Amino acid sequence: MHREDVLTVRVTDDGRGGADASGTGLLGLARRVAALDGAFTVTSPPGGPTTVTAELPCA
Repeated sequence: MHREDVLTVRVTDDGRGGADASGTGLLGLARRVAALDGAFTVTSPPGGPTTVTAELPCA
């Protein structure tokens, strides 16, 4: 999804949920997004699905 000022990337799986946002892989992604002044969220309720969203400002 793209708005004029923000690029949004959203990935959803069909897994069982329970992803750990503080794990090294997702935490590394969150740090990279933060370095670009973006926002990073992980939603992963038990039973799924897991959704990872990154919003990056466009300059």
